[in-house]
Amino acid sequence: MDDTTRTELEAAAFRRLVEHLRSHTEVQNIDLMNLAGFCRNCLSKWYAAAAGERGFDIDKDAAREIIYGMPYKEWQAKYQTEASPEKQAAWEERQKTLEH
Repeated sequence: MDDTTRTELEAAAFRRLVEHLRSHTEVQNIDLMNLAGFCRNCLSKWYAAAAGERGFDIDKDAAREIIYGMPYKEWQAKYQTEASPEKQAAWEERQKTLEH
């Protein structure tokens, strides 16, 4: 497989992942962080960093809008729920393992 095809396939998989996350708003970022170690905000940071490496200046809000499909504050108001004490505890435990 040539590099162009590989890049096209990776881009298609990324777009599919973003669309999947957009369609599953019931999955909170803390759920993603607890299970997978990354969330929508991580994706937006990685997107902005990749853009910056290629000479494009995309700020945090613009990158989040690309990933969330809407302004972040709007997504929070529509879909973000309060994390349960159990989810918060799991996140705190995960943070401890990441610090070491």
